Amino acid sequence: MRTLIISDVHANLPALEAVLNAAGDVEQVWFLGDIVGYGPDPNECIDLLRSLPELLALMGNHDAALMDYISIDRFNFEAAEAVRVQARLVTPQNRDFLELLRLKVEISDLTLAHGSPRNPIWEYILNAASAEANFAEFSTPGCLVGHTHVPSIFIQEADNSAQVLFPGNGDRWKPDGRRYILNPGSVGQPRDFDPRAAFVVWDDQEGTFLFKRVVYDIEPVAARILQLGIPKRQASRLWIGT
Repeated sequence: MRTLIISDVHANLPALEAVLNAAGDVEQVWFLGDIVGYGPDPNECIDLLRSLPELLALMGNHDAALMDYISIDRFNFEAAEAVRVQARLVTPQNRDFLELLRLKVEISDLTLAHGSPRNPIWEYILNAASAEANFAEFSTPGCLVGHTHVPSIFIQEADNSAQVLFPGNGDRWKPDGRRYILNPGSVGQPRDFDPRAAFVVWDDQEGTFLFKRVVYDIEPVAARILQLGIPKRQASRLWIGT
């Protein structure tokens, strides 16, 4: 079975469409949170996400902020302003969808969370130290997270230290019995200095994770961000992937 693993769409419809086209046929989709925030098309992205096959979807911090589950005061001004704009746009039907998103899920041999298994909404797993602190927070062999917008793998060593990998486009990785935390990167706002949308395809027959990047048309996304009055930085950062 081929599973599409995506995270951090951030209301970027062209990026999401490009990822779905590039992924090809998949039997199920796992979404690791933040369908809203930053971008111009929250409703369109939610509608498309809801239509995907065998969808398992989690809540991210921007989704929680839009729903007033967490305080927007914890966001910087530019991120908070994007949420305020989008809160006026999101339809009641799509709010109902956001309301039912889960914080953390165990499925098969995997734990899924947006931020980390220890703190699903807020914690960033950015380095070996933060990964090492989280290995004890899940019991499954693997854990999938988003939130950092950086494709990465943290592999648990025998002494509980973490080996860190940053896979590139087209790289395949196989766990081979090791415990790990894996991040597919961001669909809608990458932050690894590569503006291409990021995603992963898990093939349970081969036992491999395939990391992929795909180009999309940034110009109309940036233009609509400015038209909506979302801070300019959310448009300009799309061009450089940071």
